[in-house]
Amino acid sequence: MNKPPASPAPPSAVAPRSPLAIPDYRRFWLARFLAVFATLSTVVLIGYQTYDVARADYGMNPADAAFMLGLLGLAQFVPIALLTPVAGLAADRFDRRRVVLFANGIDSVIALVLAICTLNNALSLPLLFTLAAAHGAARVFNGPALAAIAPNLVPPALLPRAIALSSIAWQTGTVIGPALGGLLFGWNPAAPYFLSAVLVLSSGLLISTVRPVRAIQSGPPVHPLRRIVEGFTFLKNDRFLLGCVTLDLFAVLLGGATAMLPVFARDILAVGPEGLGLMRGAPAAGAAAVAALFSFRPLERNVGVKMLWAVVGFGVATIAFALSRDFLLSLACLAALGAADMISVFIRSSLVQLNTPDTMRGRVSAISCLAVSASNELGELQSGMVAALLGAVGAVVLGGVGAILVTGLWAWRFPEIRRARTFSARYLDPETTNKEPAS
Repeated sequence: MNKPPASPAPPSAVAPRSPLAIPDYRRFWLARFLAVFATLSTVVLIGYQTYDVARADYGMNPADAAFMLGLLGLAQFVPIALLTPVAGLAADRFDRRRVVLFANGIDSVIALVLAICTLNNALSLPLLFTLAAAHGAARVFNGPALAAIAPNLVPPALLPRAIALSSIAWQTGTVIGPALGGLLFGWNPAAPYFLSAVLVLSSGLLISTVRPVRAIQSGPPVHPLRRIVEGFTFLKNDRFLLGCVTLDLFAVLLGGATAMLPVFARDILAVGPEGLGLMRGAPAAGAAAVAALFSFRPLERNVGVKMLWAVVGFGVATIAFALSRDFLLSLACLAALGAADMISVFIRSSLVQLNTPDTMRGRVSAISCLAVSASNELGELQSGMVAALLGAVGAVVLGGVGAILVTGLWAWRFPEIRRARTFSARYLDPETTNKEPAS
């Protein structure tokens, strides 16, 4: 018996050509933008106020006040280091939307406390360090859960574009947040904190409207500690992913210039909090331009070599920024730094997400976030310690040179990175992003 001809697929079944055609992804994108806008504005101003309070209220010289910025980075990193395994497990065991909402609620409270204390001239170094640590604790839960949501919202073929668009949300928020925060701070120091509290809470509520995203677990129940160990073991045994994650860790750990931006804004370039906002946003502007390009024309060939050269460019731009004494040239160097970093981040993020099974993605994302946090926050500590000995300029120059040397070492130590020609989706089924990898 002949079967009737199949009816054409309804429009809703047609595969989307862009991640933005998927409603859940659009809400995810907006939530990410609002969160980054709010939290980056807060973090940058905490750094400026820490340096300013150390200089004005505690009578510290520039070297000692720069060291306080290093301690501020350490205060954020300690809870990240302690809680990362728990955060990765939470992202793999619970509804990832609720984990994000929980973390954003903490950040909203932090912003409100900063606003109230700023209004009443009640800021002190211990309070600023405590709030920075609380933000680190919130971020360690936010990062892995948010990173693990995106691959479940789009088809595998669109994931590189989704990561690029997500990077645009991140970088755009990083540009606008600190710049607007600096302007609002000049008008009313408490205003940017009140705005951040509202926006970060709105972001959490928005992400809660995305469809439930929870990793599929198969087999008998496994003890939580064993699941944590499984995440580290998986990454340790995959030299390719291990090389990608640790390259970012050590290159940015040595080459980070952002920790010293308050010193450059206040004492070297003399541009104040408004200039600090522009400087903090300049790397994101360069990164956003690259992310926009990748959202339309993502990288496809020789991705490993391109990632290595991008980190070299990051180090060169860092050195150029340290030696500049012209504000516009400094902004251009920071934009170039951000563009190079975006190339590296885009490739690394795509490789990690596409080469990690969904049941492990929360834990591996947590470890990746720990590496990023270690490179940023411990990089701030390293920069602060070196600045106390060599000055801010010497610290940034030395960091840029270190990033270049690390890249050469990793190119030799992890040839798997150099051999990566394309993005290999080992654990994503072309039909569905939630399907378990075949055993």
